[in-house]
Amino acid sequence: MLTKLGTSGIEVSRVGLGLWPIAGMTTLEVSEQDSLLTIQQAFEGGINFFDTAYCYGTDGISERLLGLAVAACRDRVVIATKCGVHWDENLSRVNDASPARLQYEFDTSLQRLGTDFVDLLYLHSPDRKTPIEKSAQALLAIRESGKARAIGLSNATLEETCRFHAVCPLTAIQPRYNMLQREIEADLLPWAIEHGVAVVCYWPLMKGLLAGKMRRDFVFDPRDKRLSYPIFQPPLWDRAQDLLDELDAIAHELGLSIAQLVIAWTLAQPGITVALCGAKRPWQITETLAAQDVRLTSADLERIDKAIATCMPSLNAGS
Repeated sequence: MLTKLGTSGIEVSRVGLGLWPIAGMTTLEVSEQDSLLTIQQAFEGGINFFDTAYCYGTDGISERLLGLAVAACRDRVVIATKCGVHWDENLSRVNDASPARLQYEFDTSLQRLGTDFVDLLYLHSPDRKTPIEKSAQALLAIRESGKARAIGLSNATLEETCRFHAVCPLTAIQPRYNMLQREIEADLLPWAIEHGVAVVCYWPLMKGLLAGKMRRDFVFDPRDKRLSYPIFQPPLWDRAQDLLDELDAIAHELGLSIAQLVIAWTLAQPGITVALCGAKRPWQITETLAAQDVRLTSADLERIDKAIATCMPSLNAGS
């Protein structure tokens, strides 16, 4: 099932494959073979939308593997990448949205991907030093050169989004959004609906928590960076487990997995165009991509929303 990406005419699957996990920077036991098989499985299963970034891996491994995996079917896939974030020599994140840096990262991304254009190019994040209008002008020039079919913006406030859009009309925005983090419902989502801008959300499964595989007795590897998030620590962890109990019961009645139910709920929310699902194993994306064909009834959605409100009254719990 394909849907239009904003007003661009680009058609994308409603579940997209997010390629941060295969960078191996915050996920364990990642291999190039598994990553290539995961991308292949996603494409064969009906996903045509692949999301990566210049900074996904210190050596650009995410873009390189994506380019390799889709080389033979480039005309049938939609590639989104991002510029404006890189890692310094200490592996600390650096936001640099200056025009020169954006051009450098974009040119490098094209080389890694083995393509002469991308379908969607995001500003990965405003850097709060460079006026966002200058960043927008730089990406507008790239679009006008024909090397990016459409422009997007990620990790920006509503005020920043409006300023960017005034200079370079946006096709898509990419914020975080899931059952536990719904802040964009107050501002960005209504704005996107009003302006015909697609919303491509990341973390729909809240870094794997809402996939339902990590239950009360789950033992985290001490190296797992998810442990730094409050939602993975008591007391929020226990409340989230209560929610998973409720979701498990609903999913069982509908013949779905918890992950499929959660993604279907996400895609049913007004204004949400695409849910980006990360995966580092083929079976992971096989499970979640099936959610784009699930149609929840109004009664189903009401039950889910009641469970969220009861178990997790603070919708910013994972922030």
